[in-house]
Amino acid sequence: MTNNMIPDNTQHKDAQEFPLQGVREQRPLQGAGGVVGIVQYGAGNIFSLTSALNRLDISYGMIAKKEDFEQYDRYIIPGVGHAGAAMNKLQQTGLVPDIQNLTKPTLGICVGMQLLTAHSEEGDASLLNIIPVNTLRFKDSSNYKVPHTGWNRVNAEKENPLFKNIPAGAHFYFVHSYYIEHNNQYTLASTDYSLKFSASIWRDNFYGVQFHPEKSGEYGEMLLTNFSKI
Repeated sequence: MTNNMIPDNTQHKDAQEFPLQGVREQRPLQGAGGVVGIVQYGAGNIFSLTSALNRLDISYGMIAKKEDFEQYDRYIIPGVGHAGAAMNKLQQTGLVPDIQNLTKPTLGICVGMQLLTAHSEEGDASLLNIIPVNTLRFKDSSNYKVPHTGWNRVNAEKENPLFKNIPAGAHFYFVHSYYIEHNNQYTLASTDYSLKFSASIWRDNFYGVQFHPEKSGEYGEMLLTNFSKI
């Protein structure tokens, strides 16, 4: 399997959190789509994401400081865990103003998507406010377990290259207790789990997906490939 991580001479205080040992660095492949910069801030499951990018021959590298953004054609903000804690870690990097002013395609995954919103009930946290919607907690219910874990259907509500060749009702893998409210203006795709919520959001060059495309099989890989070509 070819590894497509481009050389990165930067060091980051949270680098030990990202198990990239043994990765052979390589220059971007011709015709493999845009080169992806992954924002490295200590709250993302980098290994599963980079494994998926390797399978797809999508070239990538890590962003740990402002100057790193210039190396890449598009960006991914990963994220797992607590949204408030993730935002705090992101603020500590000093990259928040740079992210808010990005003009190239940017994809937030799971908590990375939640960070794009205005506010989260998780930790009563103010977030990036790039997309003016809120992140709310699922209500406890005897009929719907929280967290929402497993495969669920996703339906695109707008035409967008992110969901190119992905059929309506395709299954994606979710693990989350908090959801982004449905909004006719910013919801790109929706899912139902006790209520209708945003499985994907979109504003200008910013995209988010609540599910984990890197763990979602064929259609998850298709979505990552689509993003590499936007």
